[in-house]
Amino acid sequence: MYDAAIIGGGLAGLVNAILLRKQGHSVILFEEKEYPFHRVCGEYISNEVIPFLKSHDLFPQELNPSNITKFRLSSTSGKLLKMNLDLGGFGISRYAFDQWLVNKAKELGVELHEKERVNVITFENDTHQLTTGIGTYKSKLLIGSFGKKARLDNELNRKFVSKKSPYIGIKYHIKTDLVAGDVIELHNFSRGYCGVSKVENETFNICYLSHRDNLKKYKDIPVMEKEILHKNPFLKRLLTESEFLFEKPVVINEISFEKKEPVFNHILMSGDSAGMITPLCGNGMAMAIHSAKILSELAVEFLSGNIDRKKLEENYSSAWNSTFSARHWAGRKIQKLFGAPASSEFAVSLGKGFQPIAKYLMSKTHGQPF
Repeated sequence: MYDAAIIGGGLAGLVNAILLRKQGHSVILFEEKEYPFHRVCGEYISNEVIPFLKSHDLFPQELNPSNITKFRLSSTSGKLLKMNLDLGGFGISRYAFDQWLVNKAKELGVELHEKERVNVITFENDTHQLTTGIGTYKSKLLIGSFGKKARLDNELNRKFVSKKSPYIGIKYHIKTDLVAGDVIELHNFSRGYCGVSKVENETFNICYLSHRDNLKKYKDIPVMEKEILHKNPFLKRLLTESEFLFEKPVVINEISFEKKEPVFNHILMSGDSAGMITPLCGNGMAMAIHSAKILSELAVEFLSGNIDRKKLEENYSSAWNSTFSARHWAGRKIQKLFGAPASSEFAVSLGKGFQPIAKYLMSKTHGQPF
């Protein structure tokens, strides 16, 4: 019997595991892939997380993350807005950061099961039972950190999976001199937008969200990029004049921004499993880390016998919603300004003419340092 079992070893899962293990609790974590691996992700983290990470020796300074202080936004035609970021952020690849956190978790004694998929979850007699292709495990607490949309979401019959998402995500790593290392860029194209920012080792991340009809129309990612993304001059230069480091892009289908439940069938959801903010807001990684902080602190209260399961679930749902629900709502509304010629031109013109409004909108999707 473990104190806590965690399904999914992304940022939220790994940070939860580390924090619970630091408090002396037995933790088992299942990740169906083998580290290190790439994920479709903007790989930008708001500086709101730095005080927390440093207080727990979880800021990866030795990986030399980039320091991002500026923002550039272009419309589909290439009209450009430049802004300073009040809070700023840092860039780091998930390939490097996840592995760094894995090493921390192992050093602390987290039991990590890579390449092991959880197939069945049951809850009886106040105990979770997990069955994989290798064995059966029991735990007092179960944390779901299995990402944006997973097979388990379908098997659990969560409400959001019934609503088909029209979005796909595509990511590359590149070497380029077309983007400054202290800038995060967001470039619009028809029915989508693309983020660009520096990570570690003089490498830049390109990650874009596109309506799947773009790919359906042209059948092939390079052709789609040439016919649609290249109409934005900034994206055309990036995609034709940069050195690409992957043999092929990393792709994810059915990215959903529908509302999710922070607690489902007594499973405590963390990170994107609890709710995913629109990528243009650039805060998914920060929110995953913050959600792990909130959840792990309440989990310690439960495992120490200070609160019962009902109170744990109520307190976590309340804390998650009060911390993140307004940011998710703002992200969904702001996203409507992007991915179309007229709305993207309006967004850039609004930002250029009224930067206080642009900064206000940006603040609605960011949190305060914690």
